[in-house]
Amino acid sequence: MSTPSVGPSAEYILPLRWTEESERDPELQDLAAYLGRLLEWISVTVVDGSAPGLFERHRAAFPPDVRHICPEPASGSARNGSSTAGNGKVAGVMTGVRASSAELLVIADDDVRYTRESLATVVHHLSSADIVRPQNYFDPLPWHACWDTARSLINRAWSADYPGTVAVRRSALMATGGYDPVLFENLELIRTVQAAGGREKIVPDLLVARTPPKFRHFLKQRTRQAYDDFAQPRRLCVELALLPVTVCAARLPAGRRGAALLALAAAPVLIAETGRRRHSGTEVFPFRATLYAPLWILERAVCIWLALGFRLTGGVPYAGTRLKTAAHSEAGLRRRHQGKLGKHQQQLKTDHAPKEQP
Repeated sequence: MSTPSVGPSAEYILPLRWTEESERDPELQDLAAYLGRLLEWISVTVVDGSAPGLFERHRAAFPPDVRHICPEPASGSARNGSSTAGNGKVAGVMTGVRASSAELLVIADDDVRYTRESLATVVHHLSSADIVRPQNYFDPLPWHACWDTARSLINRAWSADYPGTVAVRRSALMATGGYDPVLFENLELIRTVQAAGGREKIVPDLLVARTPPKFRHFLKQRTRQAYDDFAQPRRLCVELALLPVTVCAARLPAGRRGAALLALAAAPVLIAETGRRRHSGTEVFPFRATLYAPLWILERAVCIWLALGFRLTGGVPYAGTRLKTAAHSEAGLRRRHQGKLGKHQQQLKTDHAPKEQP
C-alpha cells in the first residue's frame, strides 16, 4: 500500500457495533467502499464490537489493509451512573487509541464520510490544537434528516454543533487515561481533554458529510438526544420551559392566541436561518431545513420532559442498559484531570532526553 497522503503520523479510528437488526448489505458495501477510499489517504483501524458472526462478515467485506480488531473489555466506571460498563463506543475508541502508534487521530462514527480535503484539513488543525471539532451535515437529506438538521442549525446560531467525529492528539487523550463511558460521549471526550489542559479548536466551516439514519433509528434518537442536555444545565432549563410556554400561549384568549403561536413558530425559523448563514452553512444546508425548526422545537419541548422522567427513574435506555449520566461537568473533570497534560508532556521530554555519559 502506498504511503497515506494525510501523513504517517495520522490514523483514522472507527468504533463499530452493528446488530443483525441494523445489518444491511447496501450499508456494509457502502462502508467497505468508504474505507477503501480512506486507505488511499490515511491508515484505518476499525474496532468492531459486533457479534462474532457479524465480525467475521465485516472482516471479509473490508479491504485487507484495514486493521480490524475487537474492543478490549470495558473497565466500567463507578462514575457513569450505571451498574454496567456504560457506553460501549468509548471502549471501542480507547481500544483504537491504545493500539495506535500515530499522534494525530481522527475518530468518527460509521456514518461519517470525509473527503480527502476535509480529512487533510481536520488533521492539519491539530498542529494548533489538541482536539478539533468540525461540522457534520446530512447527505442525502430526506425529510427526517431535514428535521434533525434544524437542531444543528439552531446550535450553530447560538454557538456550535456537536458532530459525530473529532480529531484529537493521542498524547492529550492518553494523558487523562481515557474518558468515561457516558451517554454524550463526544462532549465527555472534549471536556476531558480540556480539563487536562488541552486546547479545543472549533471549525464550524469545516463541513463533513454523514449519511442520515433510517427513519426507525431517527425515532429512537429523539428522547436520547434530549437526555444529552442534562450535561448542559442552562440549555436544559430553557428546554424545560418550552412546553409550559407553549401551553400558556395556546390558552390565551382567541384574539391573542394566534399572534403568540405565530411568534413561537417564527422565532425558531429565524434562529435556524441565522445558523444556516453562519460559517459557510449555506453551501450544505438548504433553506427548507430551517422550516422544520418549529417542529424540532415542539419535539424537544415534549421529549425533554420524557428525558426528565427517565432521569428520575434510573437513566435513559441505551444499547440494552440504562445510562444516568449524560456527561460529567467541566468543574468535576477539572478536579480529576487538571494539569495532567502538562505532566505527561514533561514526562515524555524526560524520557527522551539524552542520558549523560558516565
